[in-house]
Amino acid sequence: MTWSAVLDVAGAVCLLLGAFLCLAGAVGLLRFPDTLSRLHAATKPQTLGLILVLTGLALTLRTWAAVTTLVLLAATQFFTSPVSAHLVGRGAYRNRCVDTDTLEVDELSDALDRSGWDPTR
Repeated sequence: MTWSAVLDVAGAVCLLLGAFLCLAGAVGLLRFPDTLSRLHAATKPQTLGLILVLTGLALTLRTWAAVTTLVLLAATQFFTSPVSAHLVGRGAYRNRCVDTDTLEVDELSDALDRSGWDPTR
């Protein structure tokens, strides 16, 4: 077996694992009951799934132009996904779209009380 065949098999495995994680994230997005759980399903497996898909593509394509583009895409996804999920989560909390009974720790309510934030405004 040549190195080219080994890299093709490793790329196919990464593509399949990434596709499975993206599917699991999509199913979690549909099945989970509240906003914070859905945000977890939308960011964690989707980010890892996309990075695995991009790794599989890099192993399959094996050109510098493709690899640098795929690394740039992975870095962008890796840095923007958690930030956007954090902002959506805070917005959902402030608009009372979060079931506070299911939270084990609620650090944001104390910070909002200290800031004088009024939810009725």
